[in-house]
Amino acid sequence: MSYRCMKSRSVMRLTKPTLFTNIPVTCEERDLPGDLFSILMKDDPSTVKGAETLMLGEMLTLPQNFGNIFLGETFSSYISVHNDSNQVVKDIQVKADLQTSSQRLNLSASSAVVAELKPDTCIDDVIHHEVKEIGTHILVCAVSYTTQTGEKMYFRKFFKFQVLKPLDVKTKFYNAESDLSSVTDEVFLEAQIQNITTSPMFMEKVSLEPSIMYNVSELNTVITNGDGSSTFGTKTYLQPLDTRQYLYCLKPKPEFAEKAGVIKGVTVIGKLDIVWKTNLGERGRLQTSQLQRMAPGYGDVRLSIETIPDTVRLEEPFDITCKITNCSSERTMDLVLEMCNTNAIHWCGVSGRQLGKLHPSSSLHLTLTLLSSVQGLQSVSGLRLTDTFLKRTYEYDDIAQVCVVSSKLKAES
Repeated sequence: MSYRCMKSRSVMRLTKPTLFTNIPVTCEERDLPGDLFSILMKDDPSTVKGAETLMLGEMLTLPQNFGNIFLGETFSSYISVHNDSNQVVKDIQVKADLQTSSQRLNLSASSAVVAELKPDTCIDDVIHHEVKEIGTHILVCAVSYTTQTGEKMYFRKFFKFQVLKPLDVKTKFYNAESDLSSVTDEVFLEAQIQNITTSPMFMEKVSLEPSIMYNVSELNTVITNGDGSSTFGTKTYLQPLDTRQYLYCLKPKPEFAEKAGVIKGVTVIGKLDIVWKTNLGERGRLQTSQLQRMAPGYGDVRLSIETIPDTVRLEEPFDITCKITNCSSERTMDLVLEMCNTNAIHWCGVSGRQLGKLHPSSSLHLTLTLLSSVQGLQSVSGLRLTDTFLKRTYEYDDIAQVCVVSSKLKAES
């Protein structure tokens, strides 16, 4: 008769305790209970003295269930293999693999074989893994050993859990014309980050790691007396379902900018690096995939405003300076400028003037005069450039805005 050694295996998730939460019950003094509820809350040992109506208490509670695991957090597990038999077993090897929808990862801290395991003793191991995928995860624990009779034994256990998404990240790109002193165009990135968990988060770090093509400047601080403070204040907590916007300015490096002054086509901007803490300092980290931006297309001819006044007087002429660039790298253009009046903006000068030849990747500056017959914020429109070689016309509307005030208001100010 042969006897088999039976071994038990248990797996527990390691997680920190949480603060006890209570639901305060209050009423007005004129109600029937009077101050009874207030007295009971003050006598409750789980409440915070002096702040009994707060839901957060001073006591810690042990985890009552497996809990939620979020993407970017570190999953920790305690594995214990116990010899339940009355015999000594030999050559024990414990393996722990994590199976996801795309890969299988080995999480065993050590793959060494334990020589023997005496009765009523155990082998303990703690594994850690930073979760990088959402969806179903299966922890596969396998044990192999040899009995006293030399029989090879093997068994496995499976533990399934779900990994949830903690944050919702949305990005928007804004293209901005650079000033005359810059050779490239700026790109503004707005990152909207929403906490979609049920607990507040402490936002430790939100930064943009640019690609090799860009330099980045963070616009999330306020400069006061030479010192910079966060736009969001000293408390950087993000409550459940709250959203926060972060802004970054990127400038292409000169060696990657094309001759026309802009980077064309689809380019890689970089990726966001987000670090947060929950509960009692549990740390989580997420990195987005590479963000891509479609550069604006200017066609063969690009027109930009170099100088324009912020405020002008009603029905009084004012000057603007335009920059016209031949974005073609091969073809010379012969341009003619036409000016078309709108209901509010009127151009002063001769329409249909010859600008002459403009060589590839070169620019010219042009000063134009106009006036407005309507008060308010007016859009500068009505410029037309015609290439006489190809008989092609390029239309430019809403190229800038100017605030028009009456002469009396201007004089008083």
